[in-house]
Amino acid sequence: MLGFTVRFMQYRSARKAVFSVKYHVIWCPKYRRRVLGGAVEVRLKQIIDEVVAKFGGIVIEVETMPDHVHLLVELPPQVAVSKLVQIMKGRSSRRLRQEFPQLARMKCLWAPSWFVSTVGGAPLEVVRRYVENQKLAATGKPGKAA
Repeated sequence: MLGFTVRFMQYRSARKAVFSVKYHVIWCPKYRRRVLGGAVEVRLKQIIDEVVAKFGGIVIEVETMPDHVHLLVELPPQVAVSKLVQIMKGRSSRRLRQEFPQLARMKCLWAPSWFVSTVGGAPLEVVRRYVENQKLAATGKPGKAA
C-alpha cells in the first residue's frame, strides 16, 4: 500500500483504489463492568493492533476507559467495519478471558452492541453542494443531474 497527501488529507492506495476511510468505533464490556485497566488494557490494545493489521487497516488511536473502548481506525474500502468489530470483539474476549483469571468467570466479555461513525473528509454540506453542482460544471447549465 502506498500513502500520499492531497490538499492536506492523507490517502492510501491499494491495487484498484485510492482511499481514506476512517471510523470511530466504541464498544463496552457486558453490563459496563469496569474491567479495562492495567495489564488487561495493554493486552487489549495489542489484540486490537493485531486484528486491524490482519484486515489491512491502521490503528490511528485507541483509548480505553475502565468501562468502554474508543478506536479510531482506517480501513481499506473492501473491509466491512461490522466484520472487523465482530472479529476484534470475539478474539479479544476469548484471549482476555483465557489470559486473565479475573475475567475468566465472565461468560462473555463484551456487550453485543457497538457504535460506529465515519470521520474525516469534507463536511456533508460541502459534499452535497459539490454533487449538486456536477451537472452545472459538466454542461454549463444549472440543474440537478438526472
